[in-house]
Amino acid sequence: MVQLSNSVCLLGGLLGLFLLVPVQMAPTPASLCTPLKTLNDSLSHRRRYMKHNFPINYTIRVHHNEVFKLSNISRMRLQVEGLDDLVLQRLWFQVNQGVLKKIIRVMPERHPSRPYAAELERRFRDAEGVFVQSHHAEVFQQELPESIQDTWDLLTEEPDRVPESRWRYVSPKSLLDNFCHTMHCLFSKCFVSMEEQQDYCSVSYWRKGKKKDLHPES
Repeated sequence: MVQLSNSVCLLGGLLGLFLLVPVQMAPTPASLCTPLKTLNDSLSHRRRYMKHNFPINYTIRVHHNEVFKLSNISRMRLQVEGLDDLVLQRLWFQVNQGVLKKIIRVMPERHPSRPYAAELERRFRDAEGVFVQSHHAEVFQQELPESIQDTWDLLTEEPDRVPESRWRYVSPKSLLDNFCHTMHCLFSKCFVSMEEQQDYCSVSYWRKGKKKDLHPES
């Protein structure tokens, strides 16, 4: 049996080779909520740094599976009966690891948004580390449902082997919107509202303007 301490070191580069077989809904560890809320604080400034500091209609090239929206989560849940949230949470970390790298890569060292993006990535890594430590090593050694494994394999494919049809051009702001919305959906226990219970996985929720209460712009 692989020790948990060893798995933490290895999972940096092999984050999603093995995920948990879906069995039941996995509760979000309480220890994970603190770094996720800190990450959410950074995301609240995404408009200023990821829109205002870029040219109008500016886009970056990402893998089509890195355009990870609420609709993707809904579709996966329909495709795989009883899909465990833990599988989707691990996929979320893998997707947004690539998204953040691609955003940072297009910015010169002196770009006004680069320090923000670097800090966002650091906070993301902090959350990822707590996530890994919150689960037994065996969790990361079991097979994925076939459709999820297919998505994972495409995400980890060498860029020069990806056909042009699989690339998408998306604005940095839109990518971070997806990042934020899906985080609330998959880790909803960390973002309990003072109001009535909210369905963060619903597209209509984010269209109502209530997101402004959760993510005040500065």
